[in-house]
Amino acid sequence: MKRRNTQTIGEVLKGFLEEHPELHEKILEIRVQRGWGEILGPMIRQYTRNIYIKNHVLYVSLTSSVLRNELTLNREKLIKSLNDYAAAEVIHDIVIR
Repeated sequence: MKRRNTQTIGEVLKGFLEEHPELHEKILEIRVQRGWGEILGPMIRQYTRNIYIKNHVLYVSLTSSVLRNELTLNREKLIKSLNDYAAAEVIHDIVIR
């Protein structure tokens, strides 16, 4: 007996995320947080204490003031890189503390 209404797992997940946009947004936020460590590398991840997203703003706490100043100067490039990593426009600004 052949099933007529079959869907792939990808189609089912895509439909589910379209019905629940808040979950899709959280997944993208987690992707950006993971991207911070992967894009910037293990040395910067070592100096990162806390990272979270609130209202499309990425908040990052660093232990190095020199690194903080350097990343602040490259803020626009970081925003573009992190949004490209997530394949969506997730963050609009970065606050580095």
